[in-house]
Amino acid sequence: MVWHKFFSAPPLSVGAAAAIARLLAIVGTARGQEDQTGNHPDWPRWCGKVYEAGYPAFDPGGQTVEPARNPNAPLLHIQLKPRYNLYLSSETEAELIVRSEISPYHGTPWNSSSTSDRSNWFIFTINLVDTDDVVISNKIIVNNNNNNNTSTDDPQINIFSFPLSRLGKSPSLKPIDLVLYGAPEGGHPTWTTTTSILYLPDRGPKNGVTKIDNLSGSLFFRPGGNSNSSTTTFEPFFPYGFFASYDGFLGRNDSTSQIQRYHDLGFNAMTPLTNYSDSSANFEYMDDIDLRIMYNLRENYKNLDYVREQVESYVRDSEGVFAYWSTDEPDGWQDPFHFPVKTYDLLHALDPYHPVALVLNCQNYYFSNYSSSSSSDIIMSDVYPIGINATFSKWNTSCTPNLGDCGCDNCAGNLQDVPNRLDTFRQYEKWLGLWPKPKMHNPQSFHGQDYWLRDPSIGETHAMALLAVNHGAKGLISWVWPASATLGRAHGDLAGIVTREPVLGLLLGRYETRGAGGLVEGDGGPFAAEVQVIGHKGIEVVDAAFWVRTDTHGQKRNMLVSVVNGGYADINSPVEIKLPFNEAVIESVPWDNGNNMTPTGGTVEWKLEGSKLMASRLPALGTFLVTLDLLVV
Repeated sequence: MVWHKFFSAPPLSVGAAAAIARLLAIVGTARGQEDQTGNHPDWPRWCGKVYEAGYPAFDPGGQTVEPARNPNAPLLHIQLKPRYNLYLSSETEAELIVRSEISPYHGTPWNSSSTSDRSNWFIFTINLVDTDDVVISNKIIVNNNNNNNTSTDDPQINIFSFPLSRLGKSPSLKPIDLVLYGAPEGGHPTWTTTTSILYLPDRGPKNGVTKIDNLSGSLFFRPGGNSNSSTTTFEPFFPYGFFASYDGFLGRNDSTSQIQRYHDLGFNAMTPLTNYSDSSANFEYMDDIDLRIMYNLRENYKNLDYVREQVESYVRDSEGVFAYWSTDEPDGWQDPFHFPVKTYDLLHALDPYHPVALVLNCQNYYFSNYSSSSSSDIIMSDVYPIGINATFSKWNTSCTPNLGDCGCDNCAGNLQDVPNRLDTFRQYEKWLGLWPKPKMHNPQSFHGQDYWLRDPSIGETHAMALLAVNHGAKGLISWVWPASATLGRAHGDLAGIVTREPVLGLLLGRYETRGAGGLVEGDGGPFAAEVQVIGHKGIEVVDAAFWVRTDTHGQKRNMLVSVVNGGYADINSPVEIKLPFNEAVIESVPWDNGNNMTPTGGTVEWKLEGSKLMASRLPALGTFLVTLDLLVV
């Protein structure tokens, strides 16, 4: 069993401990049978797979696979979403995203074959469901260049603004349902898709609010007015910190000074593994120093009375809470699907101002159920590949897709397990026809329990963190604090770079430009960059991504490039990263393998040759962030 996500909570009385032990014995018997998902619930399993010796391998079920391709493809898949998950009464305008994609799996046949622009118009209205009043009436051009019945890599994004007064309703905690009706110019066939929008009463000056940008998956946070933050508006927020234990940290007599030392390392976020009633002074101190909190509910998330009490007594009106952590690895524990859903529904009814996150541990076990739109707003991935035996477990079994638990589900035991899991989740969403959720990663910062033989090194720590960022992670919450002093400094050094300008704005900035038919997506990111090692073919461990920030006139201004050598050997040949712009100059190197250096004064010399960013060499496990000024011609 993966016991690493258990921790020491505040001490209990002898009587309370005995009562909980009896309860756990009863619960353990129940969850070993009908209280779990998958096959053979009476056997010891993790991610649906039996992990102890003496049991046969079997199909755990619940796999997400590529759906059958529709014989009537190409299909036009239309999705609708508010730009931000919530709007406040102090705001006057909102935006809706119309996402269109030529798909072999989802949608309605799109048979326009003419080369004229007019034949590719998709005309639509977006209406209030309850009154049928029109909120937006517009049209978009569908890219019909895909003739192979395959899915396009990037959907078309169109953003349309409208006055919130058009909703015709006063702000409330209840979502407002919207429906899109659309058709080509000829009127047939037709499309219908729905969404909802939150138009909420504004909070008081002491209460924090978090928005999710449904375009990029980024978080924007407005802290409570009593915190030390200098802003009273929504600002880009990349949470970087740790899950923090009670024993040895939050339960210490000098806990506030320990929290300050943690904050001084460069971290801007924490998930305290305690609750407000047991650690109120700590939570208040974190508010005072603007250390933002993902609030932990996972021990008792199935107890809705407990959840309600936590929300109403503290979290809902807090200054610094930015999200709830509802449940940890429900897929690993094979929890019934309805538990995360019920908790999510209650949290959103009580407090729609803060999103809900859950952690998934399994590589492919009922992803659609555990990650559904009614179970969380944010998906966190905990992939712990360092120091494991990926093929044979401590339970004396092999590890395969149908058997065993080696501490990292269906992993190879290398750094690439981290980005591969994020890519896999994104692929599942595409296959399932889901709007992609924001993703975060939980980096490994521990060892032990006969799964993980050692801590990650400094180089592995930085490489895993930036590989996750390159593949779309919008936050990093590491397990577990207190970590070693070495790993604390390693994460803190990187946190001090990615949570501040100029890197923060490029990672999470609002990427939008005005185009025909409304606001359309700017370049944004991350986008994978093509990498070539000169004189060496087949080297695939170098991972590069880039982000572009644009202004409202569509003039590209800045680019961030992230480069990771995910291998354990130096690359002593030139490395080329191909970029989509020719006119640019290198502005800075905010991160040079753990240092802040000039383009020519760090461990690697960087230069531009046309559209290629060139590195003279890449050291083993080397990590780099380079910013470019893009010249407007």
